[in-house]
Amino acid sequence: MTKHHTHLTLAALALATPALAQDLTHKAPPQDHLIAIVNATVHTISGPTIDTGYVVFEHGVITQVGQGGFNLAGPGEVIDATGKHVYPGLIGAVTQTGLTEFGSLGDTVDHNELGQFKPEVRAATAVNPDSAIIPVTRSAGILVTGVFPTSGRVRGRASVVQLDGWTWEDMTVLGDAGLVISWPNARPIRAPWMNRSESEQRDRSRKELDQLSQFFHQARTYMQARAIDPTVTIDIRFEAMRSVFADGPQRRPVFIFANDVDQITDAVTWAATYDLSVILVGGRDAPLVAELLKAHGVGVIVSGTHKFPKRNDSNYDDAFTLPKRLQDAGIRWCLASGQSAAHERNLMHNAATAVAFGLSQSDAIRAITLSAAEMLGVADTLGSIDIGKSATLIIADGTPLEITTSIERAFIDGRDIDLTNKQTKLNDKYREKYRQLGVDNSGN
Repeated sequence: MTKHHTHLTLAALALATPALAQDLTHKAPPQDHLIAIVNATVHTISGPTIDTGYVVFEHGVITQVGQGGFNLAGPGEVIDATGKHVYPGLIGAVTQTGLTEFGSLGDTVDHNELGQFKPEVRAATAVNPDSAIIPVTRSAGILVTGVFPTSGRVRGRASVVQLDGWTWEDMTVLGDAGLVISWPNARPIRAPWMNRSESEQRDRSRKELDQLSQFFHQARTYMQARAIDPTVTIDIRFEAMRSVFADGPQRRPVFIFANDVDQITDAVTWAATYDLSVILVGGRDAPLVAELLKAHGVGVIVSGTHKFPKRNDSNYDDAFTLPKRLQDAGIRWCLASGQSAAHERNLMHNAATAVAFGLSQSDAIRAITLSAAEMLGVADTLGSIDIGKSATLIIADGTPLEITTSIERAFIDGRDIDLTNKQTKLNDKYREKYRQLGVDNSGN
């Protein structure tokens, strides 16, 4: 094969690969009739669990929640969920779902934009509605995700999306959930691969922090100047930061990626000088500065529990117990999977690990539903089963924290969601193969 033919073949493969991963499931149509789920155990999250309860929703909104019998007075659909459990749809707080397909192919990765300071970037606009990862994630009961850009110092703005829709506009719940910042290292890295001296690393960190401070100072000065003189030339970067300086319901947080105690302390202190609302992403050492975080109202999004300790003198269960330690310290927190987009379906298993190491089941479920909705600024419509909220919920045969639990039905804004995906179709395909061969493939 000539070199020219080799290049043509590689190019063809690169173009074909994303097509092979395309989601071919149907998008759900809008809810066109009343639906009542009856005789279920209803986990409201915001209130008590209801035994033998019912949930009624119409036009995508929950209209009734209660206990006991429910009689359908007019036309509609009744789902008998005897022995089943109803939960709000699970929420993946920090993900790249829909922003990446194959890490080895740059054309399918849309969470890495060029540049260090790019607040104008909005993650939702790059979400691929036909990503094959979405239906796999959805079939695990995760119906809503926060999608975050990942590169640069000021990375852009996170968005909240629901995992069904024809276009990214259909999927977007909240386009601007907050500004994403990666905090510079506070301590020098001592590792064989590090080719800079400790003094060089400290100088670099100071320079990066100075650049970040200068950027925010320029943004605030720009907004003050525009308020005085509307003819000042518009800067789209600084316009994109208005929400983090706003007051009232329009105010958005800054999501700061920081783990070490020095990073967290520096980040919170710095944010206070600009009167910013802060949510830490990672927060490994957050319990060590609990009083500082509570004094400034700082929340923490834990980046998963399936991690190794980061220090030689750390306890082996350091990551496993972090949710429990945050809960005991009275810090606002929620849980993300901390895994790549393809493995976001393991979110609830991260929560289950926290339960195995002391966290209550109710706190674990809240961490991946209502608490996540609160952190992302969508708790007014998502995260719990309450009258007036979106009918975004799941019907399961047990708790989502158990690996053996099956998600049997799912609704997003009342739309009945197709829970099939490439993996379920392959399962059906090869079970049929062995059925034809007369082999018992029931799994018993």
